[in-house]
Amino acid sequence: MKNKYPIYVISKGRAKRCLTARELTLMNVKFYLVVEPQEEEEYRKEWGDANLLITPFSNLGNGSIDVRNFVWEHSQSFKKHWVLDDNLEGFHRLNRNMKPKVTDGTIFNCCEDFTDRYSNVKISGMNYYSFCKATDKVPPYYLNTRVYSCILIDNNLPFKWRGKYNEDTDLCLRTLKAGYCTILFNAFLVGKVTTMRMKGGNTSEVYGDTDNRKEFAESLQRQHPDIVKVVWKFNRWHHQVNYKSFKNNKLIKKEGLIIKKGVNNYGMKLIQK
Repeated sequence: MKNKYPIYVISKGRAKRCLTARELTLMNVKFYLVVEPQEEEEYRKEWGDANLLITPFSNLGNGSIDVRNFVWEHSQSFKKHWVLDDNLEGFHRLNRNMKPKVTDGTIFNCCEDFTDRYSNVKISGMNYYSFCKATDKVPPYYLNTRVYSCILIDNNLPFKWRGKYNEDTDLCLRTLKAGYCTILFNAFLVGKVTTMRMKGGNTSEVYGDTDNRKEFAESLQRQHPDIVKVVWKFNRWHHQVNYKSFKNNKLIKKEGLIIKKGVNNYGMKLIQK
């Protein structure tokens, strides 16, 4: 099933190991592979011409911020756009405590349709595979929290990407503070290689110049001192966000919305192999 909104995979230094591009290709999902001009030849050699989108700048030193804002502008003919990290190693559906891998892009369409039911959802996306254990009872989605790595953004959101660290959390917090909602889907999941385990991307450009986790957390605290604390847990520094302050951000259904009764599986079937 074809998705409504364009998908952008931002990649740097991973031409031979762009996991997200590999998975989307296997799923027959159309996407833009967004790279900087100094790596164009290398990526073209690996991925051909069809998917490549080349930025008009290179090596600005801000991680993925400038590229994220570039694709935001590129997608303006659509109401929304997807932006994906390049180290996603699989897409899954969580159903009845099973997390089978999906083989096409139907889950993108599911997320789009559900998000489009509401007039005030500006950011949505898929949760991490590792954050939804098969033994746990989790709802189909979480409301008003952070969305990482696989993000659907409303192009009319009155903000843009900024900063250098924790930019996804910062964008979600500004969105929530403005009174909008975010949706983090548990029904649809992404497998994500842990940050700093793969060379390239932000691992080299942003995190390569420091291993100070406290610095990352403090940068978000400076942006949002009212709801962010810096805490020590799991033997390292983390930022801790109080999302309870957004509990009054309620979903607003679009006028005239009619939701058919029953379960719509969008043609998806569980196949044993």
